Amino acid sequence: MITNSEAFGDFYALWDIHLSIIFSLCGFFYLWKFSRIILNFEDALEDSLDILDESFQTIGGVLQKPIFHDSPEVRIVIDEIGKSRDAILYIANRVSSISDMNE
Repeated sequence: MITNSEAFGDFYALWDIHLSIIFSLCGFFYLWKFSRIILNFEDALEDSLDILDESFQTIGGVLQKPIFHDSPEVRIVIDEIGKSRDAILYIANRVSSISDMNE
């Protein structure tokens, strides 16, 4: 014969198992969600670093030449500095869009 304490013990054991499963599923959901945020952030960083690297190479090549005030090299450097600024703006927009997407 099953006593009341044994019946309640089985009930609480099942309740504990169900709560454990629910908390585990919630934990896996947030683990997946945050890992996606990190991977998207990493992709945005890599893209902007590639843009900055190209600008750095162009600026470095131009700096090897003698530069005059109205020369096309000066205009190229100014354009590359603008591209570098745009790359920083790009990463800032990607980061903010990632956080907006997850809210």
